[in-house]
Amino acid sequence: MGTYAELTHGNVWYEDQGTGEPMVLIHGGAVDSRFFVHNIGPLAERFRVIAIDLWGHGRTADREGPFTLESFATDVAELIEAVAGGPAHIVGHSIGAEVALAVALQRPDLVRRLVNISGGLNQPSDITPVVDEQIAGAVAFLGATYGEVSPDGEEHFPVVVRKDFALSAAGPAFTADDVAAITARTLVMAADDDLLPIERFADLYRAIPDAELSIVPGTSHFLLQEKPEACNAILLEFLSRDAVPTVAPIRRAPAAADDE
Repeated sequence: MGTYAELTHGNVWYEDQGTGEPMVLIHGGAVDSRFFVHNIGPLAERFRVIAIDLWGHGRTADREGPFTLESFATDVAELIEAVAGGPAHIVGHSIGAEVALAVALQRPDLVRRLVNISGGLNQPSDITPVVDEQIAGAVAFLGATYGEVSPDGEEHFPVVVRKDFALSAAGPAFTADDVAAITARTLVMAADDDLLPIERFADLYRAIPDAELSIVPGTSHFLLQEKPEACNAILLEFLSRDAVPTVAPIRRAPAAADDE
């Protein structure tokens, strides 16, 4: 059931379902927590799932100014403290994956395990300018869905889309050196036909110490909706169990002891 949390910079809507260790779901741009419609139920059979509508999205009203990872991450961190009452697993998709990285870097004390879905390391060559045609396409595709729940009304959706596109077009948010500081056990997950080249997800996987990598075959950026059973199984496996000792580790092989 959904309600609002009163945070420092404004109210934020969230849904709270299930019991067990808390898990926070963070959606991507131009959508809201309904993006996880095929995931929340199965995940809530094992975890307490807290799905947020970031400000300006879904049932959370927009605010003045541009979207920033810092503002989104601040809200998520406050929500974890207020609702979960302690550290939570964080699962983010697309822009939500970047927000999850920001929380893990700014507030590592609030992160149990981290799942980054479709949020690889960007490079300047991946960034394209915001164009009116892209905005118009997103509005036509998702505007009515936004209008079903937004307190700002469907007519405000082009403003939200432009702000989301501007955030994505601002350039790489984190470097490999930045994410090397992440201490939470991390899964990097993506589609084999995602918005970014697979190499960007591999770069992120290599940059985060002891990270794990999952590429879901035959899917696009909407992998959580296209193959929900496969994605849910991957998430539950990673979040429910400890890492297994692999038989022939290469990347995760223990460093050789210094000769005495």
